[in-house]
Amino acid sequence: MEKFIKGMDLSTLLELEKCGAKYYDHGEEADVLTILKRYGADSVRLRLWNDPYSKDGKPYGAGTNDLETTLKTAKKVKDAGYTLLFNLHYSDFWADPGKQFKPKAWEGMSVEELEKAVFDFTKEAVEKLIEVGARADMVQVGNELSNGLLWPEGKTPNYDNIAKFVNAGIRGVRAVDKDVPIMIHLDNGGNNVLYREWFDNFMERGEDFQIIGLSYYPFWHGSLQSLEDNMNDVAVRYNKDVVVAEVSMGYTMEDYASYEKLKPEERKGYATKPSLVEKIEYPMTKQGQADFMKDFMTRVANVKDNHGKGFYYWEPAWIPVPGSGWSTWEGLEYIQDKGPIGNEWANQALFDYEGNALPALEVIRDFKA
Repeated sequence: MEKFIKGMDLSTLLELEKCGAKYYDHGEEADVLTILKRYGADSVRLRLWNDPYSKDGKPYGAGTNDLETTLKTAKKVKDAGYTLLFNLHYSDFWADPGKQFKPKAWEGMSVEELEKAVFDFTKEAVEKLIEVGARADMVQVGNELSNGLLWPEGKTPNYDNIAKFVNAGIRGVRAVDKDVPIMIHLDNGGNNVLYREWFDNFMERGEDFQIIGLSYYPFWHGSLQSLEDNMNDVAVRYNKDVVVAEVSMGYTMEDYASYEKLKPEERKGYATKPSLVEKIEYPMTKQGQADFMKDFMTRVANVKDNHGKGFYYWEPAWIPVPGSGWSTWEGLEYIQDKGPIGNEWANQALFDYEGNALPALEVIRDFKA
């Protein structure tokens, strides 16, 4: 991986299109993949959930990224000339440090049965991508694994089981594709103690992999300096390339309620509450977002020993349109969340609420690693 990745997570793409989202570049309407390509984007990250539907078949939302949806989206982005980072969650819905729910079909399985399920599911998914002409260019085994996966068996500090499950995923990839780079991804990219503990434990037990993935959201994960320090440390300590698999920065605190057409009690609202905004080094403005991205990309590109390989901006196209939110009520029930629903990400996108490309895209286009 010599080229610096300028990636985008577009997992809700098909849902947004279905809900009528429109995108514009200097007033000209165009397909969002076309616009992002003009601004230097060259890779797309897509998530996969096992079975994002309730028992009576109602979708969980947020793209409802089952295998069929992910395959269709993957073919679309590959045909548009992008490379693909394939992101397996091993859950029926969101998997992150606060929730790593087992897929419904895997409930009651033993550790050994879960290992086999991870292997089989991974192998089949990677095979299917190749069958439809959308071979993955990088595979992410698990999502934000800071507190493990497949709880409770794979919850930290049970690193033996965590390694068994992650290793099963790696072997599932390798059974199909011996060469594709594999990423292991944690959240909280500014937390060096977390990364050292997790990867020290995994390195003693784990299969080989190529890339350490990090999430970095400035309103949750500390300063850019803490991110830079952590990237430099883990890249050298483990001799691994690093990719920031999730990043975003807000460009406004203006409300977008009128675009969603939800009742007030149904709206999730901003990911960035005012109390969190105070911690951010750049203002939540269009220029602030652009300045942040330049600073951020510079730090990633300058990781020691040429180990900084790029980034994926998280859901840059998730503008507020009726029908596309972070969850449905059925999805909330699965992850045991009270809600509410709605879009909580629109002020983090790289398009404004009307779908117009923002100045940060020009900074991404013009950045030379």
